[in-house]
Amino acid sequence: METSADPIVFIHTQQSYVYPDRLRLPLAFDPVRLRTDLDSLIDTPWTEHFVRQNYEGDWSALPLRCTKGATHPIMQIYSDPNAADYEDTPLLARSPYFQEVLASLHCPLQAVRLMRLTPGSIIKEHCDNDLEAESGHARLHIPIATNQDVDFRLNGVRVVLDPGSVWYLRLSEPHSVANRGHEDRVHLVVDCRVNPWLTDLLAAAA
Repeated sequence: METSADPIVFIHTQQSYVYPDRLRLPLAFDPVRLRTDLDSLIDTPWTEHFVRQNYEGDWSALPLRCTKGATHPIMQIYSDPNAADYEDTPLLARSPYFQEVLASLHCPLQAVRLMRLTPGSIIKEHCDNDLEAESGHARLHIPIATNQDVDFRLNGVRVVLDPGSVWYLRLSEPHSVANRGHEDRVHLVVDCRVNPWLTDLLAAAA
């Protein structure tokens, strides 16, 4: 289905974009059920993020979908932009609500991970190349655990992400996170291909 409205063009740093750098999508999931699935996996060994220069403290991940055939923990949490085939991991099989959430996203799913930033940890400002809907790749964030002292900034402006909400964030732009609270910050992070279903959602949110 195509939207009838003309796209709005946003201008930023010499480039034009169809969508703004942050959009809360017209979707929502049950925060309690999200937390139940997270709690069932919380004692599973998390894999430390491999780009050490981008953070201080503990930033780690659990893979729910990964590149097909990946067996090494680092490769399972790596979102390979050149991969063509993805598969669910055994952790997703143990997570009934996460399965429901992903099944409700009617776009081609790529890497899907739980991403955890522990109290006192920071993700330094950086950019993730090509993570913008206009290039055909999007990253969706679904917060599961957070606190009021998490400071996430995109293009220098704070974004407050509530549990159960669904966000498109243009992460090819500068962004950073500081967890100054006393609880973990955990998001369900979904990399996907942009298709008409997702462009309709983005247009509705914009």
